Amino acid sequence: MDAFYASVEQRDDPALRGKPVVVAWRGARSVVCAASYEARTFGVRSAMPAIRAERLCPQAVFVPPDFVRYKAVSRHVREIFARHTDLVEPLSLDEAYLDVTVTKTGLPSATATAEAIRAAIREETQLTASAGVAPNKFLAKIASDFRKPDGLFVIRPHQIDAFLAPLSVGRLPGVGKVMEAKLETLGIKTVSDLRELPAAELEMRFGRWGRRLHELSLGIDEHPVQPNQLTLQVSAEDTFEHDITLDELEPHIRRLAEKTWAAHQREAQGGRIARTVVLKLKTSDFHTLTRSFTPAFRPTSADELADLACALRARVERPADSRYRLVGVGLSGFVDADSYAAQRDLFNGD
Repeated sequence: MDAFYASVEQRDDPALRGKPVVVAWRGARSVVCAASYEARTFGVRSAMPAIRAERLCPQAVFVPPDFVRYKAVSRHVREIFARHTDLVEPLSLDEAYLDVTVTKTGLPSATATAEAIRAAIREETQLTASAGVAPNKFLAKIASDFRKPDGLFVIRPHQIDAFLAPLSVGRLPGVGKVMEAKLETLGIKTVSDLRELPAAELEMRFGRWGRRLHELSLGIDEHPVQPNQLTLQVSAEDTFEHDITLDELEPHIRRLAEKTWAAHQREAQGGRIARTVVLKLKTSDFHTLTRSFTPAFRPTSADELADLACALRARVERPADSRYRLVGVGLSGFVDADSYAAQRDLFNGD
């Protein structure tokens, strides 16, 4: 979806159309959730501090996010996907992979399917989407960004080598700024450069990831589209207006535990429950700390979750006057509820 959250806001409020819209709460600790294309021309980007976005674009209209509305639109879009294929792997509210090797509609090609999906999204939601069509996931992902907004880009099998060769290695999935800098020290800036280095040397320098880099440079990606992926963790977190100490965290932990527990209960309706409690902290100097604990018996309420998360503060080995800018509470270690109950009964029977 194109500038999804911002586009929903512009669709629902005609006064915002054509204006630089930034979806974010105002404040020194807030970050940008989305920026309209009008705002992007000023350099505003998602995940940027909101205060910086305001400096870059003083005339921007700031709109607080409304995730209830965004999720409703996302569900509608996924219903459109489901008319064409059951092989849908959501990445987020606004992005997904679809395997359209075989479709429900009988359309003659993946390109025709992408065009039909984009047309339905436009007609039914009054929003635009961009699509990438390619023989595998990572190429389709790259292609989806090539004609944004409201675009379609197709990479056919015989075009893969020529398409990839001039791209910066930073366009490959998993190659962030650090890896990009490491590769540049080896004289590698483009995918074409990367191909020149033997796979064995890449593997020697970077282990299994080196082998993966070599495969990506050749356009090889055997990862299938995986629908209905199981949730690994549910969590909620909050960034504070002012840094606070460990002792001051309890009310915030309890509030977040309520949100996390509500998300967990939705998973539990599908027969899966979590056993491990996770506490996440970010220090005033931006170091992230996580502490986790798997009790003998899983928490059975938001209060129990909050008690366990609060107790995890004792395992944070930092000076007592340390201050924190963010706290999060999570649940992980999901297991089948029936299996857990059987194991617990066996334990109690002993």
